[in-house]
Amino acid sequence: MKRKLGIIAEAIKNEDSLETLDRIANAGFESTFTGRYDLPSVEKLAEKSKKLGLDMEFIHAPFNNINSMWLPGDKYKTIYDGMIQSIDSAAATGIKAVVTHVSSGWYPPEICDEGLKRYDDLVGYAANKNVTLAFENLRKVGNIAYFVDRYEKNDNVKFCYDCGHEHCYTETVCFPDIFRDRMIFTHIHDNMGRDKNNPMGDPDMHVLPFDGNIDYEKMMRKLDEYDYKGSLMLEVFSGPYPNLSPDEFIKTAFERIKKISLM
Repeated sequence: MKRKLGIIAEAIKNEDSLETLDRIANAGFESTFTGRYDLPSVEKLAEKSKKLGLDMEFIHAPFNNINSMWLPGDKYKTIYDGMIQSIDSAAATGIKAVVTHVSSGWYPPEICDEGLKRYDDLVGYAANKNVTLAFENLRKVGNIAYFVDRYEKNDNVKFCYDCGHEHCYTETVCFPDIFRDRMIFTHIHDNMGRDKNNPMGDPDMHVLPFDGNIDYEKMMRKLDEYDYKGSLMLEVFSGPYPNLSPDEFIKTAFERIKKISLM
């Protein structure tokens, strides 16, 4: 199956993502996404992507202090407002979706009614704006699996499969088996799995495919099994590659994801 090949607009360290978009298009990529969510930035990125023939697929909502969504009081409002802003920016620029997290860390707060009400409100708000919310897998299987069931009847709720998070955080769980035909996006990057000597450290490296030990052939078999038609989207960053120029990094990234697409 032919799928679009994409990469995050903020792939190059310390470079304006508007400039990176030129490199992305020149390398042969067809799609991208951004971690910027303020409207002025998103407008510029969406406009330039359109001119370059790139599909700006989604906005990645902010996730710092995401656990406050599950805590009493008003501390959640900053992250909640950031997610609302992401939805508004997507709706205003014709971007169809926002990817968001559910929790973070090895020991996040428990799911609670107060937090669920906040996410219910987000889902409803996004639906009214004609924006899809795609929840992304991280460390806790139960949290994201609960959302699969809770929003089963919400057409604007989908899921983003992050193969790197699966490999280094939940290596015995196959998330495509959970998300199945509700997968709408991927985040593709590599790592060495969980560090057995420091199991509670953060092994989430976000390096280029084949610089870690993820089995991409297995991943592609699962995507094919569930007839995933979305893009193969890289979420990789140039920071670990100081010896590669920006163009070399983007070109290498394209070659790696192209190799995966042919598996």
